[in-house]
Amino acid sequence: MNLIGRTSVRVPALGFGAAAIGNLYRPLGDEAASACVTTALEAGIRYFDTAPRYGHGLSERRLGAVLPHDVIVSTKVGRVLTPIAPPPSGTQRHGFVDGDPFEEHFDYSYDGVMRSFESSLTRLKRDHIDILLAHDLGRLTHGDDHDHHLKAFLSGGLKAMQTLKSEGRIGAIGLGVNETAICDQVLDHADLDAILLAGRYTLLEQAPLAAFLPRCEARHVSIILGGPFNSGILITGAGQDSTPFYDYAPAPPEIIARVRCIEAICADHHVPLAAAALQFPLAHPAVVSVIPGMATPDEVRSNAVLFHHPIPPALWDDLKTGGLIPSAAPTPAPTPETPVSA
Repeated sequence: MNLIGRTSVRVPALGFGAAAIGNLYRPLGDEAASACVTTALEAGIRYFDTAPRYGHGLSERRLGAVLPHDVIVSTKVGRVLTPIAPPPSGTQRHGFVDGDPFEEHFDYSYDGVMRSFESSLTRLKRDHIDILLAHDLGRLTHGDDHDHHLKAFLSGGLKAMQTLKSEGRIGAIGLGVNETAICDQVLDHADLDAILLAGRYTLLEQAPLAAFLPRCEARHVSIILGGPFNSGILITGAGQDSTPFYDYAPAPPEIIARVRCIEAICADHHVPLAAAALQFPLAHPAVVSVIPGMATPDEVRSNAVLFHHPIPPALWDDLKTGGLIPSAAPTPAPTPETPVSA
């Protein structure tokens, strides 16, 4: 178990990203979602990340119905859910199919964060949240509204999170984002315990290695790595018959070409591409946990196996020699037979 920043919260190296059980892109029944979470618990996974956005409360509600109280949970604030009339079956809203009958509204104010937090507690059936993250701040999400939302957070929502932490109602605070620029902006004004960074430090992308990750190390900010498969291309590979997905969209040719090169080296060493993708980020000392999204028991079991798959040091050497990862990138030790909960 790895410490989050300077807090007493500890997370395992492998966690569970719960967007998929909020019906991300495809419907999933309650029984199927429950089976997926139960399989994760049986596999020894003890950390689950969710958010009100995931199925408009559906992911949180499903976790609340299944999870015991001795597991680690992170959820997010920044959106407030308001009730609506149930949409017709099969309706997709904000990427989620047949979510719960609520609509989301951005609100990073003090009151908005408090309301979101209390609602999450109800859905999760908990009286405490281990890690609370401000969700989707940044220009990438908000465009011209970025400055407005950042000001609301720094003057209001951040104070709400700090208050909840001082009262012992949450254990750690941070951001849940898809870009590093907003992280640097917030770190200019505040101390954080953790950042859930999705898809930006992976086997395919290492831009944060130069400056951002060293800053996090120096500030004792722990990185939880979401999206280790870059939306799927590091599971499916470059593909021949269909275009793989990268960063929530069809992959461009240059990304496909790069993945083909990585894939070839993995094949030379008899290592699944997805195993290398899952294990690579954890070698960096700032990264404390990697949380792939999981939707089925088979995906849970597959990720558990990939997480332990032996990888020879020569594979990492070949990736560096081929210019596919930087020579300075930390790489995993050649003994991955560590329990999931370690």
